[in-house]
Amino acid sequence: MTKIAVVVGSTRQGRVSDRLAPWIAAEVKKSAEVEVLDLRDYPMPFFDEAISPRYNPERKPTPEVKKWLDKVAEFDGYVLATPEYNRSMSGVLKNALDYIAYEMDRKPVALVGHGSTGGAQAIATLRIALPGVGAVTVPQAVFLKDSVSEAIDDEGVLKPELRENPYGPQASLKDAVEALVWYATALAAART
Repeated sequence: MTKIAVVVGSTRQGRVSDRLAPWIAAEVKKSAEVEVLDLRDYPMPFFDEAISPRYNPERKPTPEVKKWLDKVAEFDGYVLATPEYNRSMSGVLKNALDYIAYEMDRKPVALVGHGSTGGAQAIATLRIALPGVGAVTVPQAVFLKDSVSEAIDDEGVLKPELRENPYGPQASLKDAVEALVWYATALAAART
């Protein structure tokens, strides 16, 4: 079965990105195996390796980084749940991506953003950065413009009026997950 990771892209105190994870995971679970990866569980120093991981055959990552890389490599696809900070993704998410060598190579990524513009600029910067680690972003994305703390409860359940809106975030998430699982299946077959 296809394995998908939902990555919580913020570690700050008072974050709300972690509320998105169970909501996303519930949708992914309908068609794939899913696991939530919280970057709080993968603390890494700022990227400071001498050369790009993709070009370093002698690379010896620290144990903290190796834990992250080994976990990321287990999956066929990913959903990145990101806030928008200063018109971009969070620094901790970018740092986690900077450590990637080939673990996400030729694997699809769906993007779920939140913020005043639905995380649109964070999603745009991720679409620029992810090809650098060989990942493929699916065309569909979720732009959550509503305040996450008001739209999703502590258990990760979307408000009924948003869930039932045929043009709302639940419909967007369903489309993004369907595309992600399709690409994950197709690309897994192509990689073998």
